[in-house]
Amino acid sequence: MSEHSAQIGVFGGSGFYSLMDSFKEIKVETPYGPPSDMIAIGTIGDKRVAFLPRHGKLHQYPPHVIPYRANIYAMKQLGVTRIIGPNCVGSLQAHIKPGDFVVCDQFIDRTSGRKDTFYDGPVATHISSAEPYCAKLRELAVEIGRKQNITIHDGGATVVIQGPRFSSRAESQWFTSMGWATVNMTQYPECILALEQEICYVNIALITDYDVGVVADGGAEAVSSAEVIKVLQSNNERVKSLILEMIMHIPDTRDCPCAHALEFARMG
Repeated sequence: MSEHSAQIGVFGGSGFYSLMDSFKEIKVETPYGPPSDMIAIGTIGDKRVAFLPRHGKLHQYPPHVIPYRANIYAMKQLGVTRIIGPNCVGSLQAHIKPGDFVVCDQFIDRTSGRKDTFYDGPVATHISSAEPYCAKLRELAVEIGRKQNITIHDGGATVVIQGPRFSSRAESQWFTSMGWATVNMTQYPECILALEQEICYVNIALITDYDVGVVADGGAEAVSSAEVIKVLQSNNERVKSLILEMIMHIPDTRDCPCAHALEFARMG
């Protein structure tokens, strides 16, 4: 394996801009433009890991203009077959508390205008998004999180809003009434673009706040950027610890459907 290749990719989210102490930064070019920033490549255990802050190191890309296709394609070019995608999210349910983690298993797309496929023709390609997150990586994340005494919720649907604004009270009440677990701005199309490249993808969601719909049921203040930053700062080390331990235990071989996602996706 060359020094410019990796097996595992990690996207940093808001407030999470570094993963490894020793690394080499490289510039990667893609047919979809440059990724969010230079990519840091290093070794964790016996795994080569590529780390990219999805918003850029200076948080220069708001959620609706992140170059999602370039980010995923850059990882693919490096040889990445698994991606861990942590992000900070709002809780839509009272029992999912700030500081908890959620390993999502479904998404609801409420974004608009994002470049959300690699396949604009000439061959029609319809990827199945019935199971958008890798079941094997999800299982590993939950197992390790619980061993680390993290309050971690196994499964839950995340609704992805366009951003950069937070939800209105009415929107949030609707999301909560539907039983969805969390709300965020970056999971789509990141997770589905990874699947289009037959890359396993897992989301680890850190709850930073209660969304405003929970307020209507009493007991929580509406989301604010200041509160989000406060929770992020106090939990970043737990996020890193979970990811580092996951990387150490990800098997070399894949026996999940993600590796064959395109097998029945093509029309003709």
